[in-house]
Amino acid sequence: MARPLLSELIGYLEDRALDAGRRLHAEAMLTDLLEPIRSTAVDVPMPADDRARRVAEALSVCPSDRRTLAEWGAEVGASSRTLARAFIADTGLPFGRWRSLGRIRAAMVALAGGAAVSNVAFEVGYESTSAFVSAFRRETGLTPAAYFRS
Repeated sequence: MARPLLSELIGYLEDRALDAGRRLHAEAMLTDLLEPIRSTAVDVPMPADDRARRVAEALSVCPSDRRTLAEWGAEVGASSRTLARAFIADTGLPFGRWRSLGRIRAAMVALAGGAAVSNVAFEVGYESTSAFVSAFRRETGLTPAAYFRS
């Protein structure tokens, strides 16, 4: 119901010649009409270290990859300790938490596209749907169904 009014107010506020008093009133009305939506962004910062970044980029492409830091280290030419330190130093997150957030972010994209929760859980590397739902709730405060319903 308020959509046409919101559209008109936004158009009205685009007028650069609008005097300060009218602008203030229109902005106040716009603010009153806006309805907040619940949204949780999952921030997954990328590491700056070249070796850790290669691991992060590979996991962004294939979040279900279960390789350990030691296995990744052999792949990128670094020890598991070096990679662990790089993830913490560059992202502020231990590798396991970084991987978990990356999986949740990848899952959100698939779920938003209409994929089934059970399929997404396995596609992003969880061994069970319940483990995925638990991780999703831990990060967003909601189950996947509730998150996308709101």
